[in-house]
Amino acid sequence: MRKFLNNIPQCFVVLFFVIGGVVAGLGAYIIYIARVHTYATDDPSACINCHIMTPYYQSWMHSSHGNQTTCNDCHVPQDNAFNKYYFKAVDGLYHSAIFTLKAEPEVIRARDASSKVVMDNCIRCHTQLNTEFVNTGMIGFTQTQSGEGKACWDCHTNVPHTVVSNISSSPNVIAPMPASPVPSWLKNMMKSKKTE
Repeated sequence: MRKFLNNIPQCFVVLFFVIGGVVAGLGAYIIYIARVHTYATDDPSACINCHIMTPYYQSWMHSSHGNQTTCNDCHVPQDNAFNKYYFKAVDGLYHSAIFTLKAEPEVIRARDASSKVVMDNCIRCHTQLNTEFVNTGMIGFTQTQSGEGKACWDCHTNVPHTVVSNISSSPNVIAPMPASPVPSWLKNMMKSKKTE
């Protein structure tokens, strides 16, 4: 690095560090404002960092699964930690790209990869019910795609999000909004300026 800096004029070295500092600062600020750290947790409120997920959060919160599961219990692979975080990263990057470009559909439905994970998790949680009590057996999502059976949600249509969950069906939905990213010291300073 020192060799590189010695070979360029001094004014460009300063400019290089100023631009590097601005880029690093803006990057850190974007990470902070986007609450990126919350996505590493299993807290369901991380899902409503993006406002269009609020109706889905609301329908889950009032469903039979609301007080027993988290979003990740159903929507993320549970077989090992690597698969869990890899899937979260890939899915999260896809979601952020779609939402940033404002290309989300009016009604959000799971893609095939997500549907497979959800069905695997239905089977994982309800294994005893499916094998011992009602003796329905279990099939995988790929079998449902080829017409060999139904996916869990084909019969259980309102578990846990209901079929009417979409962006415009609940414009005034009540759900806990993410905490403000503005630090309390700055809020207090802004309040004191207003009262002056």
